[in-house]
Amino acid sequence: MDEKLISKKELLRLTGISYGQLYRWKRKNLIPEEWFIRKSTYTGQETFFPKQKILDRIDKIKRMKDDLSLDEIAERLSPNLTKVMLPVEEIIKRNIVSKGVWNLFADEWTEAKTLHFEEILRLYVVARTLKTGNVSLEEARRVWSMLEAHASHIREQKGELWIIRKMGIAISLLTDSVQELHIEADAKVVVRLSLAQCAEELKISMMDGGM
Repeated sequence: MDEKLISKKELLRLTGISYGQLYRWKRKNLIPEEWFIRKSTYTGQETFFPKQKILDRIDKIKRMKDDLSLDEIAERLSPNLTKVMLPVEEIIKRNIVSKGVWNLFADEWTEAKTLHFEEILRLYVVARTLKTGNVSLEEARRVWSMLEAHASHIREQKGELWIIRKMGIAISLLTDSVQELHIEADAKVVVRLSLAQCAEELKISMMDGGM
């Protein structure tokens, strides 16, 4: 379930970019903050990245930077879609969430024909938990209720959603920031999602017209 990581040293070697470029692109929001993952190693604290995502992103930046400013690239890579609304039919048509997932929560919007970005993101996060195959419909409903009760996490797109299972019972947790949780040996993490990453995926899906 864990994503393959690449160290900062190896990333700079493979891509040929400098330390200064990497952090300049971070400051310009070309590379998401949550992709900079601090981990303890035998030499101390080191920075790692989700390998495929960062390599793809740097390749895009390098191809675009001769023709566009860094601000223009940032807008292309991550436009502000948080005020965008989409019709329910379009959300299903683009497969942002399936009709089955929509039907689970359709009674939340009995009169609504369009949804705000925050509402779509909440649906998307729940859909991602179901897609793992490790979460039942009833557990997904409880995740939905938790996200609704702690709406600031969705609004600010921060922290992580964890679902931990022990002796067949699932417990959902929302962290305020990306961090490690230490759990009992006989418990298992069945879902771990970054809300910021889910928001990025949703924006890409809304731009591209599908997943």
